[in-house]
Amino acid sequence: MTNILTRAEIWLCITTLIYFVMNGAQIFETFVIVSKWTASPPESLHYFRGKYAMDLKTFWIIIHSIHEITFILAIVFCWKSDIRASLLILFAIHFVVRVWTILYFAPNIMEFETIANSENSTQNFIDKATLWRKLNYIRVGVFLAVSIALIPLCMKVLNLRMS
Repeated sequence: MTNILTRAEIWLCITTLIYFVMNGAQIFETFVIVSKWTASPPESLHYFRGKYAMDLKTFWIIIHSIHEITFILAIVFCWKSDIRASLLILFAIHFVVRVWTILYFAPNIMEFETIANSENSTQNFIDKATLWRKLNYIRVGVFLAVSIALIPLCMKVLNLRMS
């Protein structure tokens, strides 16, 4: 049946769609949540305080894990296609930003949460939160660029069958 999508097409489209869902959450978090808690720290850290404090850690671990599995499956199933090199480059960029997230963003947000729930505040906290917010704009922008770059690859893979 020529109308059935191949596994390469399916996994490439799934990873692209999941990337856009993830980006939507990142954009919302960046412009709604991050802008609030970085507005005037340490006073604005009430989002991280108390029994009902905001904790997005589980969400991000799950969504990134699902996405990275689908991204790897897309690479595996597209391995014999001519988009393999492009996919590998995009995955490498994605991977570098994920490592940056794990090494910089995650530890710092955990520190902000700790400071929010203690009486101690550091002198350079405002500068640190401001830097975190600015670097987060770059991180989200790179993730968004990678997901947008997946669109032409999806179109190319889907058009191969049409040719």
